[in-house]
Amino acid sequence: MARVEVTEDALDDLARLIATHQLPGDTRARVRGVLGRLERFPESGTPLTERWEGLRFMVGPWRWMLVVYSYEPEKDLVAVARFMDARSSTSPTA
Repeated sequence: MARVEVTEDALDDLARLIATHQLPGDTRARVRGVLGRLERFPESGTPLTERWEGLRFMVGPWRWMLVVYSYEPEKDLVAVARFMDARSSTSPTA
């Protein structure tokens, strides 16, 4: 299983999304579920292009939430870079 690390920027993103989107109290537990999938299947996310080259994303725990991450197979390491609202103009999928 891959090791999953969440960056400070991603933690800040998550806190901001919880506050601005009034997400439920179990949000962090739901996010841990998504991160558990990344432990088991680190390359399951969709590769990104252009300015996001080298990163992947997966959706969850809500259809609008993106988990943007990199995977280093030689280290078996997933680094979560951002949690983003896919509906935002700054989203890598916009």
